[in-house]
Amino acid sequence: MSRRGWVLFALISVMWGIPYLLIKVAVAEVPVPVLVFARTAIGAALLLPLALRGGQLGMLRKHWRPVAAFAFLEILAPWWLLSDAERQLSSSTAGLLIAAAPILGVLLARMTGGEERLGRARWAGLALGVVGTAVLAWPHLGGGSAWSITEVLLVVLAYAIAPLIADRYLRDVPTIPLTAACLGLAALVYAPAAAWTWPATMPSGAVLAALLGLGVLCTGLAFVVYVELIKEAGPSRALVSTYVNPAVAIAAGVLVLQEPLTGLIVVSFVLILAGSVLATRAEAEPAAAPELEDVRS
Repeated sequence: MSRRGWVLFALISVMWGIPYLLIKVAVAEVPVPVLVFARTAIGAALLLPLALRGGQLGMLRKHWRPVAAFAFLEILAPWWLLSDAERQLSSSTAGLLIAAAPILGVLLARMTGGEERLGRARWAGLALGVVGTAVLAWPHLGGGSAWSITEVLLVVLAYAIAPLIADRYLRDVPTIPLTAACLGLAALVYAPAAAWTWPATMPSGAVLAALLGLGVLCTGLAFVVYVELIKEAGPSRALVSTYVNPAVAIAAGVLVLQEPLTGLIVVSFVLILAGSVLATRAEAEPAAAPELEDVRS
């Protein structure tokens, strides 16, 4: 993966590692529709002026089907499901379960005719990521209802499919107009439900800060970084960032909630990060067989 790809990978790993903590804070005082509406509306308000200034929103018309599908799978469905699940599950458990997305993404890519080759090193990296995630997840999987677990697994499925759509049908669409349109669409869809469930009292300062952080950092800016990462490194490598997200989620719990940093967590960090490095590396091929080189190397 290129140097630019690694920078984008590191940024999105952090930006999408902290939403679990912020969602957990927010759902304590605001209903799920309000949370999702606030997150999407803030993100859209941040990006729509830039998209309008560039005059590129019009080009989305001929891509409206994949844009709508990407918006549904990346925002509309998963953000409701994840926010609702975190009313029962801990933020760390939700983040850890989401780490299954890269494996499912790789399998879906191969099943649907993807050309990206996965050699032994990358499969070993994916396996290491699974082991590290399992080590982290095991102590947390005792809590939460079966439906909450199912909701997060549906999010995993949506997150595995969405990058394939972006990579195969939206590569020529500029990032900011695409992101602004998706967030704007989601905000419009959630507006009626948000108005219906709007809280009677003003949420606390901590909740308002969490909503602002979700909208600006974890949505508006993060989506620009994520779509650029998909275009730079491919969908399966972009999804590997979800291996690092649980580690960031645990670190946020340690720093913000003063949770203990155990030896188990440290071992998991090493496994997840090592797996990410292997899973995103370019495959080296013998000079005598150039036709087998990774097309994304």
